[in-house]
This record gives sequence, C-alpha cells and structure tokens, in this order.
Amino acid sequence: MIISRTPFRVSFFGGGTDYPVWYREHGGAVISTSINKYCYINCRHLPPFFPYHYRIRYTKSELTQTVDEIVHPSVRECLKFMRINRGVEIQHNADLPAMSGLGSSSTFTVGLLHALHSLTGHITNKRQLALDAVHVEQDLIGENVGSQDQVIAAFGGFNRISFGGPQNILVQPITISDTKLTMLQDHLMLLYTGFQRVASEIVGEQIENTPVRTAELTTMMELVEEAMNVLNRETADMEDFGRLLHEQWMVKRSMTDLISNSLIDEMYETGRRAGAIGGKLLGAGGGGFLLFFVRPGIRPTVRKALQKLLHVPFRFENLGSQIIYYTPEENHYE
Repeated sequence: MIISRTPFRVSFFGGGTDYPVWYREHGGAVISTSINKYCYINCRHLPPFFPYHYRIRYTKSELTQTVDEIVHPSVRECLKFMRINRGVEIQHNADLPAMSGLGSSSTFTVGLLHALHSLTGHITNKRQLALDAVHVEQDLIGENVGSQDQVIAAFGGFNRISFGGPQNILVQPITISDTKLTMLQDHLMLLYTGFQRVASEIVGEQIENTPVRTAELTTMMELVEEAMNVLNRETADMEDFGRLLHEQWMVKRSMTDLISNSLIDEMYETGRRAGAIGGKLLGAGGGGFLLFFVRPGIRPTVRKALQKLLHVPFRFENLGSQIIYYTPEENHYE
C-alpha cells in the first residue's frame, strides 16, 4: 500500500509565460508557492479476486479490465507511461476542489506518478517527477497546460521558476527571512468563488492568442523581476507586492474574454473597495479561487464584504510531493 501526498499551489506572477509555445522562443518565469492543502493518492496492487483488473475511485468510480478502458486521462496515461501490467487500485482524495485554479490536475498527475514509482519499487527525484508529469500531460494526454504546476507540486516551496534555455526548467528557492516570509503570508487571503471551470478551454484560447499577445506576456515576465526586487530589498514596502499583483491581474484579464466575467470582476472590486491592495484570480481564470493581498488589520473588513465566499486559510509549505505511507506487499498469489 502506497499513499502519496502532493501540495496544491498558489501562483503569484508570470502565469502564461510557462507555456511551451511561449517559453521555447522567449523564455519564461513565474513566482509560485506550494501550500499546506494536499491531494492524496492511495495506490496498491489489486488482489486477483475480482472480475476486473483496475479499480479507480475519484469523483467517479471506474472498474475496467484493461488500461485502455479507463476514462480518466491522467490515470490511463500514467499507467501506460509506467508500464504497469498488474491490476491496480487507485483512490483519490483532496483538501480542495478540482478545477479551481490551484493546479489540481497537475498535482494529481504528480502524486499518481510518485505513488506508481513507489509501487514498482523505484525511487525518483523531484526534477524527474516534474518532467515526467509535464510529458504525460502535454505530450501523452495533449492537455492545454503550462509547465509550472507540475514543477511546484513536485518540488514544493516558495520559488522563482525559469523556463527555456539550456536547462529548460530551473527552480530557484526564494531565500527571504522568516520575518519577511511571515509578513507576506499574513497579507494573503484565499477566497473560493463557488464555481468551477475547465481550464484547458480557457488556456486553449490563450495559446491561440499568444502570437498577438507578446506585449502582455513580456509585461508579465517583467513583473516577475519587479516582484523579486520587492522581496530582495531589505527596506522594501511589502505592500508593493500587492500593488504588483493588481497590475498582474489587469494584464492577465486582458488576454482573453474567458479569463474573467462580470461576477468575478464584482467580487474582485468588492475586495478592493473593502481595503485589499491587490489580488488576482488564480489559475487559468473563469472561476475558482480569488487571492487578495490585504493588510492584516483590514482582513476582517474584507472578509465581511465578501462573506458569501468561503475563506480558506493557508500557509506556505516546503516539502513538495511526498510518500507518507508505505507498506511492502506481503500477499502472494499463485
């Protein structure tokens, strides 16, 4: 029996520059962190007493004889990629809902690959785990996804991640003092809008618009550097980080009409009127979670103004995907 635990992520700056169609020519960069909300994958070889070989449980339940019959694209392609020939049981649980802008699909793929590596007796490193997940999602499934979610889920931590160039993916931990890190976390509020969206549809249009959005994507890369300067300055006003988040959101929402809508705009502006300095909708857009940057003393006011939304307290985490339970298989059948 194997249980993997893989964190969700919050992306601050640079989202959109992590798509291969952009960074292979221009390079890309993001500032992102994993958070202490997780996806759990429970995995084991299925005993040979059942009239099926694969039992998959997530929001649906699948019982199949072959891998090709599995509907869930990540489960199907991960099993093929790992060349799993024996029957397998896989169960998924999570702290937060899917399709909500926290990188849940990539978190699932990273956690499943980690569990399957362990099930087959292999120890994999974080970089290979991230690259395998990118390959499964982008090449095997053919999803419209970037490359940051898989990396942050595998590595964990608060990082600047660069894309393109000879190393293709470079993870640089952001080394700021505990005092400044705590201050940053104390300014963040995560609120659930209450509706989900299919990210690949929104991203598909973003990718299609990439050739005519060079100015916007270049600005997003520049905002990564400006945010790094704020974090690096000893006497920096941390509220500048929030102002840059607002600027990032204004640029991002101009990329396609699918990213925001009148309901999201009203929620965001309500938060700003109540005192939030800045913020953004996380992920591809269209729904999910809103992140606000708020002075700690103003948080109750913002919370009251948006009391219909679910508030999800969180902290940064540093471990990335982990195997948290492992019991060697003891049953042998002939």
